Amino acid sequence: MQRCQLLTHSPSPNTFKPAVPIVVPGARHLHELVEQRLPASGQHFGDSILSAAGAPRQETAGQCDHSGGDEAHSPQPPTALPLRVRVPQCAAGSGTTITQPSHSHRTAIRRPSFTRCPSSLPPVPALLPPPPPHRRGRHDGAMRSTCRAQAAGLERREERERPEPSSAMRQRLVHLDMKGAPPRAAYLAEVRGDGRMERSTRLGSARAHRPSAAPRQVLPLLRAMGATGLLLEYEDAFPYAAPLEALSAPHAYSWTELTELLGRAAELGLEVVPLVQSFGHMEFALKHEQFAHLREVKMFPNALNPHKEEARALVRAMIDRVMELHRDLRWFHIGCDEVYYLGEGEESKQWLQQEGNTPEKLCLSHIKAVASYVASSYPTVTPIVWDDMLRGISEETLAESGVPQLVQPMIWDYAADLDVEGKVLLIEKYRRCGFSKVWFASAFKGATGVNQSLTLIGHHLKNNLQWLKVASSIPADVLQGIALTGWQRYDHFSVLCELFPVAIPSLAVCLQALENGGYSERVKENVEKLLGMSNLELDTFMSTSTGTFPGSNILTLVTEVSFYLKSSVDELLERNRYVTGWFSPYHRKRKIIHPIIMHHFQPDAVSLLSKWNTVVQDLQAAMEQVFHKCTIEEWMEENVHPSLEKLQQVVDDLDKAIKAQN
Repeated sequence: MQRCQLLTHSPSPNTFKPAVPIVVPGARHLHELVEQRLPASGQHFGDSILSAAGAPRQETAGQCDHSGGDEAHSPQPPTALPLRVRVPQCAAGSGTTITQPSHSHRTAIRRPSFTRCPSSLPPVPALLPPPPPHRRGRHDGAMRSTCRAQAAGLERREERERPEPSSAMRQRLVHLDMKGAPPRAAYLAEVRGDGRMERSTRLGSARAHRPSAAPRQVLPLLRAMGATGLLLEYEDAFPYAAPLEALSAPHAYSWTELTELLGRAAELGLEVVPLVQSFGHMEFALKHEQFAHLREVKMFPNALNPHKEEARALVRAMIDRVMELHRDLRWFHIGCDEVYYLGEGEESKQWLQQEGNTPEKLCLSHIKAVASYVASSYPTVTPIVWDDMLRGISEETLAESGVPQLVQPMIWDYAADLDVEGKVLLIEKYRRCGFSKVWFASAFKGATGVNQSLTLIGHHLKNNLQWLKVASSIPADVLQGIALTGWQRYDHFSVLCELFPVAIPSLAVCLQALENGGYSERVKENVEKLLGMSNLELDTFMSTSTGTFPGSNILTLVTEVSFYLKSSVDELLERNRYVTGWFSPYHRKRKIIHPIIMHHFQPDAVSLLSKWNTVVQDLQAAMEQVFHKCTIEEWMEENVHPSLEKLQQVVDDLDKAIKAQN
């Protein structure tokens, strides 16, 4: 799940260690890929480029309809990058840093301890009113019947064809986090403009059949890589209807797009589990003025007030709307992680003053209310919850709450050195409390740095291999499956993590390791064949990233930008003695330039700017096939514009100085 780092009220500031820059071994190979783009005369862009790490970026609180409130709901149209040297003005920022965690990354950010809550803190929220009869969706037509029949036949055939995995990881869900950079529907499954969907050749067993080239679409590729299902965290990308239409971002999927995507997933045998946050991480709803009064703490939009009937009605309405689209579900994820500042609202403080009331009971009462609604309204669906809010609660309190009989906990940990023994003990505790099944949650991206641009495959592989050890240490009938999380933001207001196409090699490695019960040379060969790659690297950021999978060109260009853009600009502007000695800020302000010195760096500066603009234009064109304009604008402003604008400004100042001299 997403690990939220609050900017001003971190619940545990001493447990998080900042990421540290690393030198990227093997980066010299990428130099061959881009050497034609760098100035031929720029020998001063030498080895230091390959080891430069760049300065860390500043966190921002506004991007792509995530800046908060109704004002952010209609962002200004993004400005496309130019087709010439001039770069448009944009928000100031700083360069990109390739980082790796110095601690156990996001797991180092803990939820606030319940003991931190005031002694007088939230009235026991009444359980939800008796639910209405089971709802049927509006779209139960012939297409759904056909899809269900096809999916059922495909699943039965695959069960016969697919060898039993050596581990208990029979359910492998790929998490798509849509609160940032949600991919276009056409990238996922080739949705056509007329509402019909292009069908690719149906894939059978992912292990029995290996395509000679990567599928053109993401969903078939996920199936081929070993996924058995999808965990779809929609957030503001879902098409909510009145009175919830404010929850949907301008780039939200349409009802038709999702209907077709879900049908395609069913045809491929991918089981879908929707995720709707219902307690913590409610920023996408509570940032809006019409829902702000439902916050637990007035100032903070993260957590829902568990005492207000209107808050519970909001949750029920979101669940019903999502359920209307998804049929034949077995599981529904209700979130409930990282409910920061629970117990610190005024109503909570009053409730906690009453004898016997505790923050733990307050948390469990809300989880029980939401889970009870799902279970009674949709009897065939089992709720799933993130487990972090349950870990510190005593066995007695958990058992008496009734929650274990209603939900299945999803235990998350994204550390490469995950504590296997500790996880086994936690699972034993959950079993004693009455939980019948548990899920695991690993990560394939979005867990090693809040502003990470490239994915370190080795870290995520180690994390998933540790989960295999946990699975082999517990009874097989206890584990329901694992979700491989791919966080796109740490929370609704944070910057983007690695883009999904950038992390596809990591996802493929992790899925194949889980499917085969470990990592081997044969698994590596399978992944390279699936992705059309021949240079898979695990322990360093891939220095040459080519492939044939959907979005592989984005990975190639993002790698180039991350390795070279900031370092090459800094090399010219900060370490070229002709620039620092004869064209300093003092000279630039007064338009002073020595005519002889000018010729020592002007060609390099103009050439570097022109060539980086070409790279960025290629990247923008590639991203337009996958992402909406607001995503492209945000990524460019965070990762490209800061360095490119500095270079552009020097070239402009140089032109002005030359004209002044003439």
